[in-house]
Amino acid sequence: MSIPQRAPGGFPVVGIIGGGQLARMCAPPAVGLGIQLSVLAEGHDDPAALVVPSAPLGTHDDLDAVRAFAAQCDVVTFDHEHVPATVLAALLADGIPLHPHPEALRYAQDKLAMRRRLDALGIPCPLWAQITSPAELAAFGERAGWPIVLKAPRGGYDGKGVRLVRTPEEALDWLATAGPDGLLAEAHVDHRRELAVLLARSPSGQAAAWPVVETVQEQGICTEVIAPAPDLDPHFAALITHDALRIAGELQVTGVMAVEVFEIEGHHQPTYVVNELAMRPHNSGHWTIDGAITSQFEQHLRAILDLPLGDPRPRASWTVMGNVLGGDGYDELYSTYRHLFARDPGLKMHLYGKRVRPGRKIGHVNVCGDDLPDLRERARHACDYLAGIVTS
Repeated sequence: MSIPQRAPGGFPVVGIIGGGQLARMCAPPAVGLGIQLSVLAEGHDDPAALVVPSAPLGTHDDLDAVRAFAAQCDVVTFDHEHVPATVLAALLADGIPLHPHPEALRYAQDKLAMRRRLDALGIPCPLWAQITSPAELAAFGERAGWPIVLKAPRGGYDGKGVRLVRTPEEALDWLATAGPDGLLAEAHVDHRRELAVLLARSPSGQAAAWPVVETVQEQGICTEVIAPAPDLDPHFAALITHDALRIAGELQVTGVMAVEVFEIEGHHQPTYVVNELAMRPHNSGHWTIDGAITSQFEQHLRAILDLPLGDPRPRASWTVMGNVLGGDGYDELYSTYRHLFARDPGLKMHLYGKRVRPGRKIGHVNVCGDDLPDLRERARHACDYLAGIVTS
């Protein structure tokens, strides 16, 4: 295993478990901050391993590999939330500073634990229940009304591990293979739109939040983010931001956290319920690379090192982020983005170094300016062109 070399001046080594695109996007701000990154990658062609010189190989569930990697780092953070509790406990026993701390991370790893904790804090959540049998699901369906949203307590993302069911029979196969904790059942929320609050918190308790954004979902995958969320009541925005900061403080989160919420039409004013928590740089914050004074990736590094946090304010009236999903049309992206750069010089493109597969997130585009409909059209065109949906 290669040993990370500290930069001149005693700057710290930040270790990231996982070599995915989130770790990759931490590389540019790390260079600016003088921080040495090291990533534990599964393969030499992982997105982060392609751009971070220190990228020893190992999986997040290989205790020996993770311990050897972490021993060469000053602080360790995560590209994803799937590191086993036994591995995290071993790192704590070794005296490795982990951000977020496992006591906080468990609420992003375990949806049942998250629901219990948010209920205890008085944070609005959908009606929910832990389900281990068809009879329990039938009883919950009668109480909440059909259809019901079922979620795997652990491991789901991008629509995976989530199922909408209209009868108990539609869940029999899933219940039969569920673990001892069963499934999380939630009432289907009739919502106006999905919003996200992105914030960062440092070990000393400093916190900063970006403007609330609107996220657009298609088949369980976020395809577009609009920053800030259009036509959002400022008092409502302040409320959900306050609650998100409170969650971060109560859970002692360190680093970046995203709080995904459903906006619901109220009788006199809008209200919300929390859908998910993510304790890492998040897809809803990719717009900040070009659209905010401090990006979520720089802020995450600042936060986990307990540096003063940067300014989260936007640089433009609007920023639209579009997710680039792989399609059948193109595999050679270099020639296609040459065309897009010529067509739209204001377009900012961020590709992740992934092999193209249909439906796979392979990058994102950002456009900033004052004309929101124009920005949305430009972002959509770029994503569709890269996916081969349009050809001009």
